Amino acid sequence: MRRTTAALGIIAATLLCSACSRSPRVTYYTLTPAPSAGAVQQSFSSSVAVGPVTIPELVNRPQLVVRLTPSRVAVLEEHRWAEPLKNEIPRLLAQDLGPLLGSNRVFTYDQGSGAAAQYRVLVDIVRLEAVPGDSVTVEAGWVVRGAGSARREGRAVIKEKADGSDYDAVAAALSRALAGVSAEVAKSVRSEAFGRK
Repeated sequence: MRRTTAALGIIAATLLCSACSRSPRVTYYTLTPAPSAGAVQQSFSSSVAVGPVTIPELVNRPQLVVRLTPSRVAVLEEHRWAEPLKNEIPRLLAQDLGPLLGSNRVFTYDQGSGAAAQYRVLVDIVRLEAVPGDSVTVEAGWVVRGAGSARREGRAVIKEKADGSDYDAVAAALSRALAGVSAEVAKSVRSEAFGRK
């Protein structure tokens, strides 16, 4: 009886180890802020809060989602975002906006300093599409709210080439596309602040 129990234990342990060794290896990705392009001509002293930022439900998940055909996508179980995009994108936009505005007072709305900001940027990302080996497209609309009822709206479609067939290239292209959105948002913030058309 003891030999049978021991043999069953060994078989169970072997099967468990075998199952573990076949588990797929998951790779995690993050977004990266744009490199600073240098000092801006006119610094921005007011505080800015970014958020909330909405994203399509299709990509609001841990896995990378890529477009295979116009009517088919793939949800990649073995390639995941290190944190939810709905949290990472607002932080990335804030990081990109700071240097563009020449300000160290750009926050995400959920940070303590963001709640009392003089300007607030609400962003609605309506399309976030990645085609491996080809490009990443981000389509976004935003509203900049200033003092009182002042507001300025904008919209942009930014397409970035994915330089490579791997998913690192997809993450890098998405970071660049979001930097492009930040550049357009910065123009709206400055227009609202300085009264430019």
